Amino acid sequence: MAGNAVVVGGGIAGLAAAVGLRRRGWQVTLLERRPELSEIGAGLTLWPNALRALDALGVGPAIRGLGLVESSFGVRNSTGRWLSRTDSAVMAKRFGDGIVVLERPQLLAALRDACTGVDIRVNAEVDTVTDGTVTTSEGGHFTGDVVIGADGLWSTVRRKLWPDSTIRPTGVLAARLIGTVGHPISDGGETWGRGDYAGVVPLPDGRIYAYLVVPVEQSEPDLPWWQRRFADWHFPLPQLLADPEQLLLNELFDLAPLPTLVHGNLALVGDAGHAITPNLGQGACQALEDAVELAACLNPNDATPRLNRYDERRRPRVHLLAKRSRAAGVAAAWRGRLPVLARNTLVSVLPDSMLLRNFDAAVNWRPPTA
Repeated sequence: MAGNAVVVGGGIAGLAAAVGLRRRGWQVTLLERRPELSEIGAGLTLWPNALRALDALGVGPAIRGLGLVESSFGVRNSTGRWLSRTDSAVMAKRFGDGIVVLERPQLLAALRDACTGVDIRVNAEVDTVTDGTVTTSEGGHFTGDVVIGADGLWSTVRRKLWPDSTIRPTGVLAARLIGTVGHPISDGGETWGRGDYAGVVPLPDGRIYAYLVVPVEQSEPDLPWWQRRFADWHFPLPQLLADPEQLLLNELFDLAPLPTLVHGNLALVGDAGHAITPNLGQGACQALEDAVELAACLNPNDATPRLNRYDERRRPRVHLLAKRSRAAGVAAAWRGRLPVLARNTLVSVLPDSMLLRNFDAAVNWRPPTA
């Protein structure tokens, strides 16, 4: 008889885990506290490792069809001068794929469409998690041979079973926006200032997704504040800020490394287990990897799922990438004139091939054999 799995959380991590487990023969129930499965319409970059994970989940071709492959990406200073630039074709030659860009709701919809046979329950807010049984605040009881916590950075599941877990502030505030500047752009990448940094990502429909990061202020800044702050930065940042379709503000946090991603028959995936800063673009990518690795480790006919194997494979990797991502964010937000000059000079003189090798640790992941 196939095993039962309960997945808590209907975001990217939860849906991907549900798809992976269902493809392995598990009976899957997914619990989502919100009234519907939805995501805020921000941009998303999927690196080659994420595309391999999506291939393993059966949705890779659909995502490639929806997304746009960036022609090039790199790092600039606030005037627009490139410090480092890499062509997407070079990345594809090295890693087998370029970087695919799409909107977050598109990925969520593709994963939702792949959840054939998954019992999805919305308005199901978790109240307790004990011994494989998840109880919702509405009185529902769901029992699984394995329970997957996929409910994000502020995970209820993690707080119940890892009460000492620590969510860490980064000291920076991010604004995310989508807009147009009259014509499409093909280059994406990040821009470093002094204490501030920003990024632009071209979307398939000609719009542009951008993020802007500044030190946390005493009060939440409004749109005119952002317009003044980035008024003298290079195109298209001031132009996007002139009349954005949306402006979403979020203080950035990450999760201090957990001693394990597994507790009995429960495992954490995605931000619930290893939320990282967005500086390496690996948040969603690592959640997709988690789903594939988890499914490969679990046999639906095994009464004692091999969750320890999942922990052994995932924890060292995600902790390493979280550490590197946080360090990258610190470097991008340096303020002093001399440190900024040294940082920019170092990046500009390094060969592109050396900079590309820095992506190896993140991108050279391959799906395991089940």
